[in-house]
Amino acid sequence: QVQLVESGGGLVQAGGSLRLSCAVSGSVFSINAMGWYRQAPGKQRELVADITSGGSTNYADSVKGRFTISRDNGKNTVYLQMNSLKPEDTAVYYCNAEMAVTMYGYAMDYWGKGTLVTVSS
Repeated sequence: QVQLVESGGGLVQAGGSLRLSCAVSGSVFSINAMGWYRQAPGKQRELVADITSGGSTNYADSVKGRFTISRDNGKNTVYLQMNSLKPEDTAVYYCNAEMAVTMYGYAMDYWGKGTLVTVSS
């Protein structure tokens, strides 16, 4: 069974840094885009950043210049380096990946269970 396993969340003071990791657990045929989303209390889930298999990146305006997304295709892992964190970055961060499990299967969206990031002021 294919899963996305996140790690790296926690409590940090404003101005600090955290690095999130998300690894694909299980065998997959291909991985297309991977990304990070977040959901703050009372708000809708929103895209933070995503990255294609070729390395092209896209960021939400609110995190540009502070967050960096990267991936290691050999390890089937995506990372989110978060610097200069602000209290408004507090949210549950979810990993997302579009993956095909077999050669003949369609690529589908997979989600991790989420990791909590809390930024104190």
